[in-house]
Amino acid sequence: MNVKQVVPFLHVSSMERSIRYYIDGLGFTMRNKWVVDGKVRWCWLELGGAALMLQEFHKAPPGKAGEGVSLCFQAEDALAIYHDVKARGIEASEPQVGNALWVTCLSDPDGYRLSFSSPTDTPEETKLSEVKG
Repeated sequence: MNVKQVVPFLHVSSMERSIRYYIDGLGFTMRNKWVVDGKVRWCWLELGGAALMLQEFHKAPPGKAGEGVSLCFQAEDALAIYHDVKARGIEASEPQVGNALWVTCLSDPDGYRLSFSSPTDTPEETKLSEVKG
């Protein structure tokens, strides 16, 4: 097959705010960008093997752009991601086991739902706070 990757293209209400969230808050890196009049209008962000494209609306639609959209990131260690984003000041749900996966969820400034999960043998519905460390 010639297809190598699918990359979600998210329309955002504020590039500055979204870039801060994804780069400073979640640890993404900017691989490419389109700049007009000194302002980033579009960018390609990467985190490990995952990628996203962001572009600001010229005229924002009513409501939150990301409402009803979920992005599910498969990771080696979702618990490490949870601890990292919390340390960066990002709100994230307490990790819980579902479908043999640790899962933590967060929402970006435009309402896109982001979940990070990794495989586990821990019993279903276990919360991180219930695990003795």
